[in-house]
Amino acid sequence: MKDDLRKWLEGIGERFLRKVGIRRGQVVLDFGCGLGNYTIPIAKIVGSEGIVYALDKDARSLDKLMRRAELEGLRNIRRIDTSGEVEIKLSDNSVDVVLLYDIFWYFPPGDPKLKKLLTEVYRISKPGALISVLPKHVDPIRLKDEVEDTGFKLKNKISGIIIHDGVLEEGYVLNFIKSTLPSSLRNVECWKTRSKT
Repeated sequence: MKDDLRKWLEGIGERFLRKVGIRRGQVVLDFGCGLGNYTIPIAKIVGSEGIVYALDKDARSLDKLMRRAELEGLRNIRRIDTSGEVEIKLSDNSVDVVLLYDIFWYFPPGDPKLKKLLTEVYRISKPGALISVLPKHVDPIRLKDEVEDTGFKLKNKISGIIIHDGVLEEGYVLNFIKSTLPSSLRNVECWKTRSKT
């Protein structure tokens, strides 16, 4: 195991993800989880009361992730294989946190697939759910606008040491909260807020 990855899995990852807002007992979706460099620390944080759904289209990466989880004694990770479709096979309003980390090579801002993905994320997220986005390889302003247009509100920006392609680096994520307003009223509420200033 590379030294950076070992450091990440031995504590740096958990510390960063706790800053992001991951808590014990939560249900988390790691969309595009790959080898599980975020999934493993999340599973440790949420504990046996929580669940981590690890979704990816690379079956071999998921196989490796599940072997790592077994070696670590983590029994709260649920594998979701996909062939790359955007439909997420989870129930409506069932997830506390969704991670969209390093996936925007496949879902760039302006692409209809991103809008479809964000609509699915909105569907499966509980009211007030946290959506955490790693804006790697994209214009973060365009991405923020698209996420907000789908019904999420920017909460904060969390900076720190992240892992990317197995290497520790300085980075940040954008955290959004699922709006509880119906889509027909979101723009009205936004307009009311702006008109008061």
